[in-house]
Amino acid sequence: MPVFAYKGVTQGGRATRGFVDAESARAARAKLKRDGVFLTELAESAAPASAATATSAAQARTGPSFSLARLRRISPLDLALATRQLSTLIGAGVPLVQALSALTEQVENSRLKGVIARVRDRVNEGSTLADAMAQAGPFEDLYIGMVRAGEAGGALEQVLDRLADYLESQVRLRNKVTSILIYPAVMLGFAILVVAVLVTVVLPQITELLASLNRPLPWFTKAIISSSHFARDWWWAIALVVAALVAGFRALARTETGRARLDALKLRLPVVGRTVRLVAISRFTRTLSTLLSGGIPIVRALDISKHVANNVVLGQAIDAARDSVTEGQSLASPLRASGEFPPVVVHMVEVGERSGELEAMLEKVAQTYEEQVETSVSRLTALLEPMLILLMVGIVIIIIAATLVPLLDVTSSLGT
Repeated sequence: MPVFAYKGVTQGGRATRGFVDAESARAARAKLKRDGVFLTELAESAAPASAATATSAAQARTGPSFSLARLRRISPLDLALATRQLSTLIGAGVPLVQALSALTEQVENSRLKGVIARVRDRVNEGSTLADAMAQAGPFEDLYIGMVRAGEAGGALEQVLDRLADYLESQVRLRNKVTSILIYPAVMLGFAILVVAVLVTVVLPQITELLASLNRPLPWFTKAIISSSHFARDWWWAIALVVAALVAGFRALARTETGRARLDALKLRLPVVGRTVRLVAISRFTRTLSTLLSGGIPIVRALDISKHVANNVVLGQAIDAARDSVTEGQSLASPLRASGEFPPVVVHMVEVGERSGELEAMLEKVAQTYEEQVETSVSRLTALLEPMLILLMVGIVIIIIAATLVPLLDVTSSLGT
């Protein structure tokens, strides 16, 4: 069904804009008129799947136009803010369709604005909010499942609040890790740049001077000079090899066997493996706690949480736990048997099952592990910084030594 972008004025005199699904422009005008919107502009969207921006009638006549708004993604923070706003509006007693209309005007992200407009139109046509979100596109199974449970249980406001908390916690965790890793990434980039300049610019000039001396050069000097010539003459081949390796790695990661081996390797790496495990377990426990608090059955919640963990090895352990729960057994036993979950996590899950407070225990595990993630990444960064500095200094010293030794030999021979 075509999607039309519109601009208009409400019965209260407020300017409004958004998107509407209709069979034709005439049907779109009729639908908006029933909703109390007096049109000023109406144009069929060039990309109904994204509905990223409105196109004016004049642009529609002259042909499709390019807009950076169409390239904007929906960030977790944008979705969290929209979810919080929708929860507030529903909690204030605003009807769902009106709340979605108000949210369309408040949201700044162009793509999310179009998505919410489509959700509103489908809800206005009689769909449930969860079904409308499932048809709209960017909402994950976790989000849709919790909304469906909230609608069924008459607790949509509380569920949306929990979803907003969950999304905000994931944003905070991602921002912490990213901010900590920025400095080492800059250091690594600077080291690569310095070495590239030395090898491609400085060394060739020194090489000409050494060649003009007509004296035998040490083996390590010859090796450095040969490496410099190779890098300058065959840089395109090096780039192709690197690109091929990256493409091969990504192709391997897409296969089931390759992904399992890579995930297992990540967990076994020294220092880094522990951090990878902490991140996966914190995301898994946080998601499972959020889903169970939202009324999602534990089997379905485990299915969704498995994908959020984003690790095949841990996913296999979660699958075994799901099968155990399906057969009426405990959740903690298969997690302990897998050997992939720390004893503290298994013990907390076991206590939660016995006390009937599994959601609360999982929440505590998630909070603890998120703090450990920040600590582990900080320690890893503190270890990487001197290593990168030493690496860069070592490369520079080798290059300087390779060029100075022949010059010193010449100087000493002239002195004698």
